[in-house]
Amino acid sequence: MCKDGWNNKSKNTVPLQLLITYLKPVKRNTITYEFDPGSQAERQPPQESDDHLLEASRLLRQGIQQQQAGELVAAIKSLQQSLGLFQVVGDLPKQAQVLSFLGLVTYSAGDYKGAISYSQQCLSLSEDRSDLALQMQALSHLGNAYRHLNDHKKAIEFLEKCLKITQQLQDKRSQVAALNNLGLVYKALANFTQAIEYQQQSLEIVRELKDNWGEEQVLKNLGNAWYALDNYPKAIAYYEQCVVIARSLKNVRTASQVLKNLGNACYALYDYAKAIKYYEERLQLAREIKDKRSEEQSLGSLGVACEALGNYNKAVTYYEERLLLARSIKDRRSEEEALARLKAACYALGDYAKIIQYEQGTSTNS
Repeated sequence: MCKDGWNNKSKNTVPLQLLITYLKPVKRNTITYEFDPGSQAERQPPQESDDHLLEASRLLRQGIQQQQAGELVAAIKSLQQSLGLFQVVGDLPKQAQVLSFLGLVTYSAGDYKGAISYSQQCLSLSEDRSDLALQMQALSHLGNAYRHLNDHKKAIEFLEKCLKITQQLQDKRSQVAALNNLGLVYKALANFTQAIEYQQQSLEIVRELKDNWGEEQVLKNLGNAWYALDNYPKAIAYYEQCVVIARSLKNVRTASQVLKNLGNACYALYDYAKAIKYYEERLQLAREIKDKRSEEQSLGSLGVACEALGNYNKAVTYYEERLLLARSIKDRRSEEEALARLKAACYALGDYAKIIQYEQGTSTNS
């Protein structure tokens, strides 16, 4: 399940020598299984006499460490070498394990066809050995990869099988992931009612587990689903809860993203004062993390909301700031939009002299 990015806070045990964590933000609101580097110190493989096994185990640990450091290309290379050596010695359980990890890393890298190939191989080996935990992981990777390839029928098929195994194993953390990811598939199909049903179930379990990282992600997804249904009050309710948790976790980028959605939802309800409040909070966060794009967007949103309130002077101030920022980052499109907005606001104020300046591509602040 997928960091668009999650943190390594909740653990999900799997067989063999390794533990896997899940709920790390991999991509586009998906919740996925992740490696836990700490488990390696706790569960080193037994001393092997065979050089191939020793080297294969070393490469496996190295691949996990590289993935944790965000070095996905290097991680894939190490894991592929590890897989090759385990194939040479005929260690099928370890092959299945490495294939599962390769499925995750290639998924995280956006190579969805590669993720499907590795996960299918893992599924085949784990089914032969009746290894339910590895089957669960492979099915999850398959479902998520097919979702990104827009093959929603296959995505649902694999994720439903994954969900059944999580229930069979009474693995609540993995249930959270499976339910959330099924919700994402149904949202992609515009079946928002079904999406909300799955994600609501996911939310109940993740709260029972007191997993703040997971709860933050599920709340955001629920807010997005209600927003897509134009039910802005419910979207706002979930987004507001999400922002509180994101701030407590110091997850500034998620907070910034959700504050934008909050402002937009309030604007859609004509609550311009509240929209301005959220846009201002986002602007402050954007400046804290030096996110110029979010800063530019926030300034534009603030100008529009101030215009809606009839506060054209304040709107001009925000548009002027946006214009300067757009020029500094050489964003011609945003510069043109800011100039157009400035001219419209000045027209409303009757400041025709300034309109002429903007039409000439200049301003008092340029």
